[in-house]
Amino acid sequence: MTVEEVGDDHTQDGTVDLRGDPVRRSIRGRWKACSFLVVYEAFERMAYFGISSNLVIYMTTKLHQGTVKSSNNVTNWVGTVYLTPILGAYIADAHLGRYRTFVIFSTIYFLGMMVLTLSVSIPGIKPPECSTANAEDCEKTSVLQLAVFFGALYTLAIGTGGTKPNISTIGADQFDETDPKEKVQKMSFFNWWMFSIFFGILFANTVLVYVQDNVGWGWGYGIPTLGLAVSILVFLFGTPYYRHKLPAGSAFMKMTRVIVASFRKANAPMARDLTQFHELPSMEYERKGTFPIQSTKSLRFLDRASLKTGTTDQWNLCTITEVEETKQMLNMLPVMCATFVPSVMLAQVNTLFVKQGTTLNARIAENFSIPPASLAAFVTVSFLVSIVLYDRRFVKLIRKFTGNPRGITLLQRMGIGIIIHILLMIVACFTERYRLKVAADHGLIHQKGVKLPLTIFVLLPQFVLMGIADAFLEVAKLEFFYDQAPDSMKSLGTSYSLTSFGIGNFLSSFLLSTVSNITKKRGRGWILNNLNESRAQVTHSLDVKEVEAKVMGVEENE
Repeated sequence: MTVEEVGDDHTQDGTVDLRGDPVRRSIRGRWKACSFLVVYEAFERMAYFGISSNLVIYMTTKLHQGTVKSSNNVTNWVGTVYLTPILGAYIADAHLGRYRTFVIFSTIYFLGMMVLTLSVSIPGIKPPECSTANAEDCEKTSVLQLAVFFGALYTLAIGTGGTKPNISTIGADQFDETDPKEKVQKMSFFNWWMFSIFFGILFANTVLVYVQDNVGWGWGYGIPTLGLAVSILVFLFGTPYYRHKLPAGSAFMKMTRVIVASFRKANAPMARDLTQFHELPSMEYERKGTFPIQSTKSLRFLDRASLKTGTTDQWNLCTITEVEETKQMLNMLPVMCATFVPSVMLAQVNTLFVKQGTTLNARIAENFSIPPASLAAFVTVSFLVSIVLYDRRFVKLIRKFTGNPRGITLLQRMGIGIIIHILLMIVACFTERYRLKVAADHGLIHQKGVKLPLTIFVLLPQFVLMGIADAFLEVAKLEFFYDQAPDSMKSLGTSYSLTSFGIGNFLSSFLLSTVSNITKKRGRGWILNNLNESRAQVTHSLDVKEVEAKVMGVEENE
C-alpha cells in the first residue's frame, strides 16, 4: 500500500520545495517534472555535441592544426568538460543545492557558447580564411584569435561542470524510492534520460554538422547557442514542479574526516559491541529527512573513525553513517577505473574516426556528400534502437529467468558493454588495415586531399557497435554511480560517471602523443597529418609484428 492510499500525500524521502517546505507528490515530481528536464537535456546535448562533434575538423581546416595536435586539443577539452563536474558536485552538495548550482553554471555555460559563436563569426577574432590545400602555407592564427576561441571553449567547460552532475540527479530526485510505484518508474528514468540525450546528439551530428561544413561555422555554432538558451528556459519553466534535496555538507570533507580519524586511531583496540561506536539518534536523521546506515563488513579499518575513545572532536570521531557513506564512495572507485579504457575508445569517435572519414569517398548523390562527423549519427541511431529494445523487450524477457526487476544487474550490463567495446575495436582494426591497403594499392599514400576509392560507409560497423556498447555501458554506468552513492552524495556519485569519461579523454591524448613522438624518433611516424601515410591509428590498428620486433630490438624489413 502506498502512502497515497493511506492518505499521506507528502514525500517521505526528505525532498522539499525551494523554500525548504515538505512537498506533495501529487503536485511535484515524477514524470510531470521530468518532462521539463528531458526536453532540457535534448536541447542541451544538441548544443554541446553541435560543438564537439565537428571540432577536430574546425581545428584542422580553420586553425590549421595537425592531426595529433587537433585531436589532443579536442580530447583535452572534452576531458576538462567531464572533470569539472567534480567541482559542480561539491558546490551543490556542500553549499547551494543542485537547483541553484545548476542555474548559476548554466549562465556561465551560455556565456561561453555566445563568445564561441562570436569567435567564428566576427572578422578580426575569427581565423583568417585559407584556400590552399597545404596548411603550412596558410596565414597563422593570431594569439588573440586562439585566446578568444580556447577561452570560450574552457568557459563552456566550466559551465558544464555545474550542470552535468546536477541535472540528471535532479531528475532522479523526482522519484521517491519509499513509494513502490515511483521506485519502479525510477528504474526506467535513466534509460529514457539517455534516450533524450542521444535524440539531441542525432540532430547535432546530422543537421548541425551539415550546416557547419556547407553553410558556415557562424550559423553552425549560432544554432546550438540558441538551442542552449531554449533548454535553459524550458528548465526554468518547470521550477514549480521540481522536488529538491537540501545540501548535506561537503562530501569531500566528510570523507576526509573519516579517513583522518581512522588513521589517528589505527592502534586503538577494535570493539565488537556496537554501543562502542558513535551514531546520532534516529530522530536526528528523521528531522533532516534522511536515514541512518547500518555498519557493514567492507573496508573494516575505516570503522575506527566511529570508535568512541573519549574525544568528540570531528576529526577524531565520526558517525557510523558517515563511515558507511565513505565506504560506499570508495567501493565505487574500482568500477570507475574499469571504465577508463572504454572511455578512451569512445574518445576516438569525434577525433580519429572522423579523420578517417575525411580520406574516404563521402558522396552519395551528384551534389551531396556526407560530412565525416555525421557518421557519429549512426552511433546515436543504434543507441536509440538498442535502448528501446533493451527497455521494452530484453528486460521483460530476462526478468522471467533472473527475477531481477532490471533484468540483469547493473554490473552485468556494464560487463556486456565492455565486451561489445572490445568487439568494435577489433572491427575498427581490420577496417583501418583495409583502408591503408586500398591507399597503397592505388598509389595514393602520398597524395594530399585525394579521396580513396572506398566508400565512407566502410566505417559504419564501428560506429553502429559503439552505439550498442553505449546502450549497455554508459546507461548502466550513470545509473550505477547514482544508485550506489549515499543520499547526501548523489551529485558526487553522478560525477564519477563523468570523471571516467574525462580521464579516458586525457588518456587518449597521452597515448596519441606518446605513440606519435616515439615512432617519429624511430623513423616512420604512425600518426601523421596525412593518415594515408600513417603506419596505423594508435588505439585500434597497431601492427603486432612490428611492435614485437621493436620490443626485441629487431628492425622489421619492409
